[in-house]
Amino acid sequence: MRVRAVSGLLASTTLLVTAFAVPASATPVPSTPNTGHQPSKHHFSAAAQSFVGADTVQKRVAKLEAAMASLPKESTAYNATKLWNAGITGAGSTVATLVSFGDDQVKQVLDTYSKNHGLPPANVEVIEPSGAVPACTDPGVDTATCQGWGGETDLDVTMMHAMAPNAKIIVAATPVAETQGFTGLPEMMHAVDYMTEHKLADVISMSFGTTEENFPSFDSIKTLDPALDRASKAGVTMVASSGDDGPTGGYLYGPGNYPYRVASWPASDPRVTTLGGTQLHLDANGARTKADDVVNVADNGFSEGAGLSKTYARPNWQDGVKKITGSKMRSFPDISMEGVYGTSQSAPLFAGVLALAVQAKHGRLGQINPALYTKLGPAGTKAGIVDVTEGDNSQDGVTGFTAAKGFDIASGWGTVDASVFVPALVKALR
Repeated sequence: MRVRAVSGLLASTTLLVTAFAVPASATPVPSTPNTGHQPSKHHFSAAAQSFVGADTVQKRVAKLEAAMASLPKESTAYNATKLWNAGITGAGSTVATLVSFGDDQVKQVLDTYSKNHGLPPANVEVIEPSGAVPACTDPGVDTATCQGWGGETDLDVTMMHAMAPNAKIIVAATPVAETQGFTGLPEMMHAVDYMTEHKLADVISMSFGTTEENFPSFDSIKTLDPALDRASKAGVTMVASSGDDGPTGGYLYGPGNYPYRVASWPASDPRVTTLGGTQLHLDANGARTKADDVVNVADNGFSEGAGLSKTYARPNWQDGVKKITGSKMRSFPDISMEGVYGTSQSAPLFAGVLALAVQAKHGRLGQINPALYTKLGPAGTKAGIVDVTEGDNSQDGVTGFTAAKGFDIASGWGTVDASVFVPALVKALR
């Protein structure tokens, strides 16, 4: 089902852009010279890029099968099946993925994949809250970018469905491609507001990001926060990917990355729970052969994003780790999951875990970071927190952050055992 809705909090593209105007007193950021290049495009994972040219359901299913073939069964790896056996499957919860363009045939793609892999049919709804989404072949649309977003959409919903098979999934598709800087983000924040206003989603997953330096100013980034504030106050949990450029990030005008440490938004925003990427090491039966480690460029061609914001001060719930971060600014990620296809994989996986928690709690979770930092993380394995102590995210000549015992900037608190983490989270939020 596809729903188009433009009415509500903001009514037009003009109003959207005006709503996120740059403050006159904004602190400037280092400029990115335009050397004749076009603005950088969204950084797709290799799996999402593989969908370019896949213009039918059958072709997209084939790409999805190929992308997922080398991946372990996530529900087994994170012990979600133990929750399923207890009746916790995500039933009654709704998780949304926020994307540009989307895929209007995503349900057919996911249902075909699910039938092939023993999962139930998916309850998927596509909405267009920020205006009608064009077809990938419409005039003025970059077809490859549009089809890449279609692949991102199909992968996101598969991750969610694999973790919480009975959760409802909403694809909130926007008509403007998110690239770098503000482009595409006002429409996305309008979509967040629409879902909040109409009480559509319990969890919203965001598999996108833009380098903080690529905004007109660091202060201007905060003009995007009201939508996230409203969602958080309504009990919606926001999840974001930490990025795939290690400790750096792409220029506003590509190609290339900054030669020093930068941070990505919304990963750096304290209103969201940010997911880093790890890699699982499993045998044929799904049992771990060694502990998870941080996704690194040496093994995967990219490194998971991690770092320190230059925009957001350290939130009080991170005060307990301030000696580790050594900074007065917000560090990210907060937690990590499998991200061998990028942290755009780990974010929807964790969103699926949260859908299980929504069912277990019989209601929304709201902002989980305070509980994660003050109760769950310090409790370790008793709260389903599995430490990640190996790997670093150095990339492109920029020194990154190294995983270590306990909390670290590279992986946050580590990863999760869903069978323990979900009940511990529910208890911590009561």
